[in-house]
Amino acid sequence: MGPLRALVADGHDVALVVSRPDRKRGRGGALVPSPVKAAALELGIRVTEQVDDVVDLGADLGVVVAFGRLIRPHVLDVLPHVNLHFSLLPRWRGAAPVERAILAGDVTTGVCVMALEEGLDTGPVYASATVDIPPEGTADELRTTLAGVGTDLLLSVLRDGLPEPRPQEGEPTYAAKIEPEDHHLDWSRAAVDLHRVVRLGQAWTTFRGSRIKVRKARLATTDDVPRPGALDSGRLVVGTAEGGLELVEVQPEGRPVQAATAWRNGARLAPTERLGGGQSTDG
Repeated sequence: MGPLRALVADGHDVALVVSRPDRKRGRGGALVPSPVKAAALELGIRVTEQVDDVVDLGADLGVVVAFGRLIRPHVLDVLPHVNLHFSLLPRWRGAAPVERAILAGDVTTGVCVMALEEGLDTGPVYASATVDIPPEGTADELRTTLAGVGTDLLLSVLRDGLPEPRPQEGEPTYAAKIEPEDHHLDWSRAAVDLHRVVRLGQAWTTFRGSRIKVRKARLATTDDVPRPGALDSGRLVVGTAEGGLELVEVQPEGRPVQAATAWRNGARLAPTERLGGGQSTDG
């Protein structure tokens, strides 16, 4: 259950939901509401795209979950807010804490219920919970786990009344927005780093002049791997700067996701081809 539905089910009177504008989805370009807007409309809750609309509500508290926009001081002066943040602050303040934790090779992360301030995720923390990051877990899977743990934590904090928050302690790190290049598989990097990129989703390289997405991969279990970028067509292992990455599921441009073995058979791969470039002479 998402945070909004959970708040309503727990007896909280939600007067207004602020959500981003509808976005075009699919080939037809139809406008589709965000998941929280769709849930709000189903629950009969008024929805707006303007944060300032909360100023005159007369509400007691605002709850922010994955909003992606800073809330300005004049709003916070009128209505205090708590924020459900998907990291153990002050590590990974910012836009992409889940993705940055995976890319950094963190083995644990967590959720914080924090007081919202003008600064970027700088507010004191009411409560937190730690979550392990599975070595094969994807960003989507981790985000789902954090949402469930965070929702339970949020409800618990609100049921008991907000405690005295504690200041964040430690050196902050910042989770910059994920850019398209962050999904690029650069075969001059180590396999362990590229495996993390695949776990984010949307990882891509090129093959025979077209883009191909690597949807699922695993670290090769042997040290006998091709040179960086070269693909052993028999084992479907791509060489990297250190170790190899075995392809499991891929998505050629304009085609559905498929098993890497099916792609290999259909593409009739040469014994060793190259990803991210042309034909390899490596044996």
